[in-house]
Amino acid sequence: MTKLNIRRTIYLIALVFLSSQLTTAQSGATRPRRTLPNQPTTAAPSGEEKMAPPLASTNPAPPSSSNTTAARSGPSAAHAFSLLQQKQNAAALAEARQVATADPSNSEAWKIAGFAQMNLQQYEAAAVDLQRALELQRAAGEEDPNTTEALARAYVRTEKFDLALPLLVAATSRPVAAKTGAGGSQPAAAAQPDPLLLYYRGLAEYQTGKVQQAEQTFNLAVKADPKNALPLYYLGRIAYDRNEIDAAIASLNRATVSDSSLTSAWALLATSYLRRAGAAAMPAKADADYLNAVRAGEGLLKVANDEPAAAFLAQALIGAKQYARAATTLERYAAGANTQGSTLYLLGVAHSRTKAFPKRSPPLSAPARKIPRT
Repeated sequence: MTKLNIRRTIYLIALVFLSSQLTTAQSGATRPRRTLPNQPTTAAPSGEEKMAPPLASTNPAPPSSSNTTAARSGPSAAHAFSLLQQKQNAAALAEARQVATADPSNSEAWKIAGFAQMNLQQYEAAAVDLQRALELQRAAGEEDPNTTEALARAYVRTEKFDLALPLLVAATSRPVAAKTGAGGSQPAAAAQPDPLLLYYRGLAEYQTGKVQQAEQTFNLAVKADPKNALPLYYLGRIAYDRNEIDAAIASLNRATVSDSSLTSAWALLATSYLRRAGAAAMPAKADADYLNAVRAGEGLLKVANDEPAAAFLAQALIGAKQYARAATTLERYAAGANTQGSTLYLLGVAHSRTKAFPKRSPPLSAPARKIPRT
């Protein structure tokens, strides 16, 4: 997915919102663009996916003797696999490449090379080698689920969601045999699909326009891992786009509790509270939502700590009638050479509401020069 510059969007949101506040007592927030700051897609914040070590899910099964270069003194798939187990990914990759060059039909060599590149975060190259391994496995009637899942992850990491989706559907729909309980007398509960693969599947469905299916999959991911902030964020985003603001707020609150560093969730949560406040029929309800928007804006500023985040918080503070604090929040950015016009506009509004008229004129006059004409 293309990473958009969201600064101008935030400022225009703030400008429209506060312009309407000047003409009406309180007004709701406009809808944000679909791509939000630090949007979680494939480059997730800390706490999402870290590539598992070679002995876990990124480790292929041991190479079979029939598909291994025989000479122990030379390069072999078996030795490359051993290097992979030892987390010597670069060495494993180099040896697997030698084997694949000498024997292009050796699916194990291609697979080991792909897994090593996944661990080295070389996702584009990993996808090529894993795709080659999968084709050879299918031709031999020996498709390996580990290869399929690794290839799906590589495609997600390279944002090739259309290619990832069928692999992820297969990986998360595959029947899982029940495990035997203690003593072998009682069958244990069947294992659930990997929560991360469920999240990746929902993401691929969302990015390919299958929003209803994505919602169902994200719910399965949350059921499998209730503390996974990323599917919770997307459930909130889907609800917001449907104008189901209460549901959006519920999901986004859970997302920010699970991962307080997720700036996209904080930004959309603040926007959702502002929007609900603007639509509230009862002043007390609006006041409560403005205060909640302030809390979300504080969470955003804590993790982002930049001018757009400060503008979000100031927008909420003005809605909550905390004008002096809104001015204080923005003043640290007002003197910058590249300060956005809407930041100065917000600052001018805050000063005007506190009757600080000597401070008002310069900020209110600057936006006309700084905001591009559309």
